[in-house]
Amino acid sequence: MKAVQFEKFGSATETLKQVNLSIPKIKPDEVLVRLYASGINPSDTKKRSGAFPNLLDSGPIIPHSDGAGIIENVGEKVDKKRIGERVFVYQAQHNRPMGTAAQYVAVCASRAPKLPDSTSFEVGACIGIPIMTAHRCVFATGYVKNQKLLITGGAGRVASYAIQWAKHAGAQVFTTASNPLDTEFCLNIGADHVVNHRNTSWGKKLDSLCENEKIDHVIDCEFGANLMNVLQCIRTSGVISTYGSTLDASPTLPFKDMMFKDLTIRMVIVYDMPESAKNLAIRDIQEILFEDKFLHRIRTFSLEEISRAHALVEEGGGGCVVLNVD
Repeated sequence: MKAVQFEKFGSATETLKQVNLSIPKIKPDEVLVRLYASGINPSDTKKRSGAFPNLLDSGPIIPHSDGAGIIENVGEKVDKKRIGERVFVYQAQHNRPMGTAAQYVAVCASRAPKLPDSTSFEVGACIGIPIMTAHRCVFATGYVKNQKLLITGGAGRVASYAIQWAKHAGAQVFTTASNPLDTEFCLNIGADHVVNHRNTSWGKKLDSLCENEKIDHVIDCEFGANLMNVLQCIRTSGVISTYGSTLDASPTLPFKDMMFKDLTIRMVIVYDMPESAKNLAIRDIQEILFEDKFLHRIRTFSLEEISRAHALVEEGGGGCVVLNVD
């Protein structure tokens, strides 16, 4: 099979190599998926760059956790009726070397849920990290109907789906963006109000839009960098769900201010979500995709263009980045 792997840390052009490998063998509880799309997320580029120094101790890595394709074979503990099923794959390259940047992947059957027939493989490759993370951030504390939610960086891959989950559930959504194009995109996918996070006092601006009722729940892509502005607009006993803090990886917390607001901080990462939360997300995702209610912004590349695609993810910006695997 065609695949891409890396055996040293560094830039995409220095490390990602196209190789021909044997089709992986499956264990009793696994399925063999012929992949047609592979999603690239920031965690994938960070792993390749060396964020986890022990990652290569057991040998080369086929990168990427997310993908989509068709089940071609199943292990003896898996229902044979699943052969031929269209699926999305998540957590493929979590605590193991085999990811989705290849024509085939063998994964635990539970990590390959059914993908609706009407949903493209490209969209399927955006589910595992972007859509599932967004679901957890929005719903981890319960119902959000009629609540005021702030979703920072609304044009981002996770945040754009969080906006859509929140609006679908009946919340009023406030978000941030940095340019007219991203502002228009956020409004088109359901945001009620957008403020410019290039304004250093955007928290006060957003607080004035809330008409003295303040934000119930914040979903934040840059916890450390955004915290002081978030504290300007979040209500007492509010919740902050955060899935990133790249700009300030070791933030200093104003403990007293946060304690007297009785705030709850929830850290979210798909890999370590409870299985019950993953199952709930999968159920809701399958329903929302079947009903075709979400809008997607996806940039596609071929497997041979993987270095360029990785560089694009590292540059940032909105939308998901997906490889078409021929």
